[in-house]
Amino acid sequence: MKRSNFNENLLSFLPLSPTPFHATDTMRKALIAGGFVELFEQNTWVIDEGGRYFVTRNDSSLIAFTTPQLTFDQSGWRMMGAHTDSPCLKLKPNAQVDRFGFHQLGVEVYGGALLHTWLDRDLSIAGRVTLKTKTGDIVSRLVDFKDPIAVVPNLAIHLNRQANEGFSVNPQEEILPILCGVENAFDLHELLASQLKKQHTDLDIGTILDFELSLYDTQPAALVGLHKEYICSARLDNLLSCFVGLQALLDSGQQRPCLLVCTDHEEIGSLSACGANGPFLEDVLRRLTPNPEQYVQAMQRSMLISADNAHALHPNYANKHDKNHAPAINKGAVIKVNANQRYATNSETASVYRDIAAEENYEVQCFVVRSDMACGSTIGPITSGEIGVPTIDIGLPTFGMHSIRELAGSKDAHGLYKVLVRFTQRDKLITQ
Repeated sequence: MKRSNFNENLLSFLPLSPTPFHATDTMRKALIAGGFVELFEQNTWVIDEGGRYFVTRNDSSLIAFTTPQLTFDQSGWRMMGAHTDSPCLKLKPNAQVDRFGFHQLGVEVYGGALLHTWLDRDLSIAGRVTLKTKTGDIVSRLVDFKDPIAVVPNLAIHLNRQANEGFSVNPQEEILPILCGVENAFDLHELLASQLKKQHTDLDIGTILDFELSLYDTQPAALVGLHKEYICSARLDNLLSCFVGLQALLDSGQQRPCLLVCTDHEEIGSLSACGANGPFLEDVLRRLTPNPEQYVQAMQRSMLISADNAHALHPNYANKHDKNHAPAINKGAVIKVNANQRYATNSETASVYRDIAAEENYEVQCFVVRSDMACGSTIGPITSGEIGVPTIDIGLPTFGMHSIRELAGSKDAHGLYKVLVRFTQRDKLITQ
């Protein structure tokens, strides 16, 4: 796929995926269009040689795989991993707040959001709503208002003269979005029911029971810069990697068994039934290789490329990087290394990746956090620790990680896509 087509598809994917539920659904639709068959965990699976399958959990995590052969203990898997969630503002259960003449929403901060970037943005609401139909069934449906229906206005500098000297945002009092004035009647459940009827015309709504809703920025993703060198969007961390992995799997062919895992809750530690620190991936893999000895053999003949964003060298804050490990935007994906296993990379997995990248003439960079700064982590060491698969952590260089709007290179993602396609077709990994 040409870079221009790749980026055009990426710019379409990002706004369709305002929440992990929507990201999973967007990938689900792409996989079905690509000939993948949906499996359901509560059913018995029949897996055929030459098949293409996927399964979701909690509507927010997805595993897709191809089976050109069924002897996984001999072939191993070519795995790619990413996460579907991003830092955001989530509505509290009793979200309606009426203060000083305004209808507002009570929110909880999800993950390590850069809070001040949520001020003065055109916000909408999306997520999952669970309801009881008039026939008595309890079902869940996705909802997305799309229009900008909320805003968190900043405080004028006249009332905060120290604003440009740095200020904090109180998440309980100062980040509540405004919906409308109290002269307008407002009931959140009625609003949700009305929106669901618009989006799901065949849905016989009885009672709204509960919801998992998030705010998001309605500004669309865009190519920016004088020469369109950058991609600017919400949720690049980590929908950028989800999209790259998805496209690589769709174009992988049928040479080797391949698997893409995109899990929820990475931003809060991954400990959930559908997170990387939960049983989802192992449940799927053990259904495919139920024999314990063959399962271990399959894992040790496999490799996982865990893809998450990496901190690019910011020209205004160059001292935040180790000068020998300062990745540049549009200079290739980054191998992440940490002596304390915050990343799962080792010399063997890094060597395999470097060799594949060299075959694609794709540049490789390396990131190590400054020794006097704390290091983040990814699904890489968690997944490796759970199933024992050799793993490398890589990432696409990014500015403004965890901002409401992040910036990455318009060349990097396409280059990584080509490397991952070659990885999915790789015969030999590490010779023992």
